[in-house]
Amino acid sequence: MNLPIIDTHIHTWDFTKAEYDWLKGDVSILNRAYHVSEINEARKMAGVTEGVLVQAANNKEDTSWMLDVAANTDWITGVVGWLPLMDPQATEAGLLLYKNNPWFKGVRHLIHNEPEVTWLLQDEVLESLSLLAQNNLSYDVVGVSADHLKSAILVAEKIPGLRMVFNHLNQPPIASKQQFGEWGALMQEAAAHKNCYAKISGLGTTANNSAWQEEDIKPYILFALENFGTSRCFVGGDWPVSLLAGSYTHTWNAYRNILESLLQDNQLQDVYSNNAKEFYRL
Repeated sequence: MNLPIIDTHIHTWDFTKAEYDWLKGDVSILNRAYHVSEINEARKMAGVTEGVLVQAANNKEDTSWMLDVAANTDWITGVVGWLPLMDPQATEAGLLLYKNNPWFKGVRHLIHNEPEVTWLLQDEVLESLSLLAQNNLSYDVVGVSADHLKSAILVAEKIPGLRMVFNHLNQPPIASKQQFGEWGALMQEAAAHKNCYAKISGLGTTANNSAWQEEDIKPYILFALENFGTSRCFVGGDWPVSLLAGSYTHTWNAYRNILESLLQDNQLQDVYSNNAKEFYRL
């Protein structure tokens, strides 16, 4: 049975369109322009039928670039952009700007690059996040530590109307093979909030091992499914960052093999596409 699959985590960047501070001085394969046209054939081979572009810089230029790419790429159906959440008035102005854009579906900020791990809990940020909820927009949490997860849980409590998703499962302890420690306890706490979702993505790079195998990441995927349920999980490839740990098709073949070994067709349809459509209003 060929089910539609939405890749909910794709990046594109172009140094002539926006500045990407985190790539300055980077010596890896990521330090060049990446356009979604590069994976068109690979995503077809992987069975991916739709894609969502996700913010890669804390600036409006990156969002404008993604919206332009979405408007000119038939299989891209949504964009998770950026808004200046530290300034509620500017956030409100941004919401008015993007209100009628059919691809603008949610917001993300690179909180893992902020020196303060409780960045999300600032009054101004909370006010801006409330504006997102009022406008039926979602928020992607890109956390890398327990403190980021704790902050997000508090946001979920303070703004229950805000749909939030943990990118890359908030970096589970795959490299250490811990099952499941503080990460697990906090993810269970987060899962108790019905406005919190889990994005199964970025697990190859989280494994910190270029030779990672399906069995390395399967326990953490199962954990997410068991705690968030098949109605609050969806999948993302994290291209091109995922190239640090293997090809686009390698990543997707692993996710598909694992999920199809764990779930029935109706559950797969939810995790592959239905949940993403509902979360991002695709």
